[in-house]
Amino acid sequence: MRARTLLLLAITFLFFSWSSAAKGAEDRKKKSKNKVEATIDDYDATLPVPDEPLVPLSPQPPLSTDEVETHKVVREPQPNKQIMGIDVSHYQGNINWSEVARSAHMDYVYVKATEGAKLIDNTFRKNIDGARKAGLKVGIYHFYLPQVTPQQQFSNLRGNVKRRDMDLIPIIDIERRGRASLAVFQRDLNNFLQMVERHYGVKPIIYCSRDFYNKYLSGPFTNYKYMIARYHPEVPKLRDHAEFVMWQFSSTSYVRGIRGHVDRSCMMNHYTIKDILIP
Repeated sequence: MRARTLLLLAITFLFFSWSSAAKGAEDRKKKSKNKVEATIDDYDATLPVPDEPLVPLSPQPPLSTDEVETHKVVREPQPNKQIMGIDVSHYQGNINWSEVARSAHMDYVYVKATEGAKLIDNTFRKNIDGARKAGLKVGIYHFYLPQVTPQQQFSNLRGNVKRRDMDLIPIIDIERRGRASLAVFQRDLNNFLQMVERHYGVKPIIYCSRDFYNKYLSGPFTNYKYMIARYHPEVPKLRDHAEFVMWQFSSTSYVRGIRGHVDRSCMMNHYTIKDILIP
């Protein structure tokens, strides 16, 4: 009987010892978990917060009289869609110029004449004569190819376009960069533009997209007038705040007398037709 009692006491002692050990392990596990969770919470709490807004610069002192005289005023580009025009090539096919002239705000026309060293647009002469006969002011454009020498391109343009063919300052259409270095591209283009200016007696207008200007022409060619292409509701802005005379805002316009789409442009800011007329 005594032995049995001792055995029961021993079993009871072992049971409570095991329970205590198990409870201690569970408490240690919970504490460990709570420690991990606290660590995560602490980490989340120390994540970087967004930068504070920049503090506005303090007002600058007014410019002196000399500084005001030399300070360039930057005009925000604003379209004048009361003075508009189109540019065409063989892609527009046979054009009824009498109908075109009756369109609203049809103030000027640019006609593709030449491209590269040899190409002549096969509707060039017909379009020049038709547009002029309809009473429209007409200019021509040459599509510039950077892989062709300036001399070859100028020879093609000079041989096919006379000054008397144009009412408007000629446009040089520049859309391709080529594989040469930027310095070579800019040098050759500059040589070509100077040849055109010397021959026709007027600095040509450059046509290009907003992005093309910002990447390849900004800086060395700021002394030229521009027609800038951007088919977007927002008026294009050039990197160095260069002003441009015309904005080609659409390549999918419809004009009476022309089947299919045609490029449409307008004058900018205070510019008028007088600014693109050959003197």
